Amino acid sequence: MDIFSVDFWSSLIVIIFIDLMLAGDNAIVIGMAARNLPKDQQKKAVIYGTGGAVVIRIIATLVVVKLLDIPWLHLVGGLLLVWIAYKLLVQEEHHDDNIKAGNTLGQSIRTIILADAAMGIDNVLAVAGAAHGSPLLVILGLLISIPVVVWGSTIFIKLIDRFSWIAYIGSGVLAYTAAKMITHEKAFGDFFTANNLTYWSFVVVVILLVIAAGLFTNSRNKAKALQQKSRESH
Repeated sequence: MDIFSVDFWSSLIVIIFIDLMLAGDNAIVIGMAARNLPKDQQKKAVIYGTGGAVVIRIIATLVVVKLLDIPWLHLVGGLLLVWIAYKLLVQEEHHDDNIKAGNTLGQSIRTIILADAAMGIDNVLAVAGAAHGSPLLVILGLLISIPVVVWGSTIFIKLIDRFSWIAYIGSGVLAYTAAKMITHEKAFGDFFTANNLTYWSFVVVVILLVIAAGLFTNSRNKAKALQQKSRESH
């Protein structure tokens, strides 16, 4: 992919935005793993732990990019990403209490790296889909996102809490990436690429279905919560 092309820069922006949307769990992991350390060691744990996690994530994403050449994996990956986009809208607030705080710098760094590796599957899949086989895009996108994950992700979480529509934009971006992954499935041949109308119609339908499903689930959950509150008050 030509680094001076519109496709390159639009894909890079999508990757950075995906990292922003999926950075919340990273912030929680980092905070919980380093909370027992002295103040002077907390910063080192954050920097070293995040650095190690990013290296592992780059390697994992590059492996997934190569694996996407296998028949049907674009379709499987795209469908998984559709589910992730939906879950982004309806996920409940929770912190993983199983993430133990380290009592030493080494323990905290290991906890951050291992927890991030276990929780970063959605990020790896989304970035691999948005990169369209370009290792440079994978590396650039994740490297640019490091300061965001380390210092800015908690701010971004607060923004999403205050402006809920940002989550819907993020989910739409993930759904767009998922739809593009599915249309790039080699088994489908030129079915999508031969006709722009077919391609964009499919992309729009996937985005609208994901957002509509999220809105429906959220409204239903809100109604259930209100009914439960009403019962408890009586």
